[in-house]
Amino acid sequence: MSLSHHHIRTTVDTYLARHPHEREQLSVLLDALDRPGEDIASRSTFTGHVTCGAIVVDQLGRILHVLHLASGKVLVPGGHTEPTDDSLAAAAIRELHEETGIPARAVTPWPGYETVPLDIDIHDIDAHPGKGEPAHQHFDLRFLFRLRTTEVSVVLQEEEVGGIEWRPVDRVTSPTLREKLLKLPLQVEPETANASALIYNDRGEYLLHLRDYFPGQIWEPGMWSLLGGGREPQDATLEHTVRRELAEEAGLEIASLSPFGTEYASHDDGTTVPIAIYAGRWNGDPRELHLTEGVMLAWFAPDDLHRLRIADTTSDLVRRHAAGHPPMRSGPEAEPEEQRLAPPHGTVPNIIGVHLYLERPDGTVLLGLRHPDSAFAPSTWHVLAGHCEQENAIDCLIREAREEAGLHIERQDVELVHVVHHIGQPRNPPRMGLFFRARTWSGEPVLREPDKCTQWKFWDPAALPDDLVPYTRLAIEKIQNDELYSETGWPA
Repeated sequence: MSLSHHHIRTTVDTYLARHPHEREQLSVLLDALDRPGEDIASRSTFTGHVTCGAIVVDQLGRILHVLHLASGKVLVPGGHTEPTDDSLAAAAIRELHEETGIPARAVTPWPGYETVPLDIDIHDIDAHPGKGEPAHQHFDLRFLFRLRTTEVSVVLQEEEVGGIEWRPVDRVTSPTLREKLLKLPLQVEPETANASALIYNDRGEYLLHLRDYFPGQIWEPGMWSLLGGGREPQDATLEHTVRRELAEEAGLEIASLSPFGTEYASHDDGTTVPIAIYAGRWNGDPRELHLTEGVMLAWFAPDDLHRLRIADTTSDLVRRHAAGHPPMRSGPEAEPEEQRLAPPHGTVPNIIGVHLYLERPDGTVLLGLRHPDSAFAPSTWHVLAGHCEQENAIDCLIREAREEAGLHIERQDVELVHVVHHIGQPRNPPRMGLFFRARTWSGEPVLREPDKCTQWKFWDPAALPDDLVPYTRLAIEKIQNDELYSETGWPA
């Protein structure tokens, strides 16, 4: 399903509220938005359609450009939206990753521009008879991000991108973009150091956290708020911050989080701080979560917020998000109240983890030593692994191998060798671990994400390290015995 007309319209209207003098030059886009039934998010709408670009700023204030082979032009990364994109900003991040290999976790939205583009440009695209495409226009929405690391590995999309270049602002190719960038202090670190999660379900409800009533000790005491907290030194990005806070406060993992906006929270002393908001979908029962802070978690529909003691800024965030994300289940087909509040035992969602079993010809197996500050298994050996996002399991494996260790694996060289169904504490969500063997690969393991893994090493399966993740040890033993399935952690 394409991005909603409402989401695009709201984004453009918010942009024009900041740049009202551009209304006339964007009249073609506004006319397209006013035409009923026209899907301007679809690349097959040749009266003009939306594209999304990523403006990435490094620590020196330089802007990332790529050479697009089709046009021969040097531009910021970007391209068409896809039905799987949760938002326009998410489309820009996806295009950045596809064209350059830079992962989403390596960048963070510029405060104040999480959901609003820095620049909108309309330009003509020549006809492409070979693809059956007539001449048309691109409505290019360009979102601003900061690179969060000084070292980033680039893997170009060779069929579309011929190279990259970091350009100073005065050499940015787009005049309108260059003009806006020159007005920003790009070499000043953004101040946002807090992040929260706007979690919603298919019924259009939002997960809220009732905070402890400790006036003067905590923010918004006794009020309903979003889960989240302050950035810590080990957090490479604000997305890392919100994921860590979800794990620490509620033992909660969300498969996909997208930047949504900025909330400005006020303390009793009048202090105001910006909070980066990340949105994600989850359909679980909050009563099954292990809450370590606050009083309780509960689902609320936007129409019920007026009954709660809740900050106006939080309430506005929820309503703004709800306006662009209608419920996927509502009306007569929705689940009965008793079912959605207390799902039967056994129907809770299971988290899918994808694992790489990489064995050299001498029989040794690749393991990585997890960072001491890791939320999961710190200072412990584990195979290369990651959670499935909006992707299939093999694509996840290929992506994680490239992002974490610089290994290149082809889909046809992958085979499933073991599945382990495991659970930690009884109240934790169950997990399905898929172990894939790569029969062949290219590259040697390198530390691409030192905040997660501090060492790669090949181990003899008969002499594995003592500090090895238990279910990983079990899986390796089963793989050695050609056993496809195992279970661990479940009550007898």
